[in-house]
Amino acid sequence: MYQTISDLDYFRMLVKDAQTVPLLESAIVLGRMAYPALDLQQVQADFDALAGQLAQACRGASTERARLSHALQWFYGTHGFAGNAQDYYDADNSYLHRVMATRRGIPISLAVLFAELTRHVGLDLSGVAFPGHFLIRADLHEGVVIIDPFTGASLDRDTLIQRAAPYGMKPERLLGPASAPQILMRMLNNLQAIYAQQGRDELLEHCVARLQVLQEVPSD
Repeated sequence: MYQTISDLDYFRMLVKDAQTVPLLESAIVLGRMAYPALDLQQVQADFDALAGQLAQACRGASTERARLSHALQWFYGTHGFAGNAQDYYDADNSYLHRVMATRRGIPISLAVLFAELTRHVGLDLSGVAFPGHFLIRADLHEGVVIIDPFTGASLDRDTLIQRAAPYGMKPERLLGPASAPQILMRMLNNLQAIYAQQGRDELLEHCVARLQVLQEVPSD
C-alpha cells in the first residue's frame, strides 16, 4: 500500500549524506513548514523556467566573467530580484518559492537562488557564511569575485577588510565556501529567530526539528 512520507522525513532523506545534500531541493522543501500544501514539483518547474531564461540571456558570453556579468544583470536588473529592505524580517524572505514569486529576499535566500541558477550556465558559485551578512563567492578562471547578494554588487578588498574588522579577522579567513548543511542550518536559524520573536510555536517546532536532523548528519 502506498504511504506518503512526512515533510520532516523527506527532509531527513535529502540531508542524510552531508557530502551530497541537494541544496536547492532541500531549501525548497523548507517552504512546506509554513505552506503545507506547497507543490514542490511546481516550484522546481518555476526554477527550471528561470534557469532556461538565464541560459538564453548568457548566450554569446564567451568567458566566465562575462557570464557572471550577464547573470547579475539578468537577476538583479531584468528580473528585479533584490533584498527586502522594507520588510527584512518577513519569514517569506527565507522561503525560495516566495522569493521567486515576490523577487524579494534576504542575503542567504538570494544567494542560494542565484548560485543554483548560475550552475546552469557553467559557473561555480558558493555561499559564504560571512558573519552577519551572507555572501556569494564566484571562483572564476579570471579570479575570485565576492558578491553581496542583497544588492548584486561586487565587493572590493577594502570593503571586505572593513566588514571583517569587527570580528578581528582578515577577510580571507571568513570567505571560505559554506557547505549545504551549513547553509540550511543558517536558513533555519534565521527562521527560528523570527518565529520565536513572533511566538509562533508550531512553526518554531518545525525549525527545531529540522535543525536537530542536520545536527545528527555525519560530517564525513
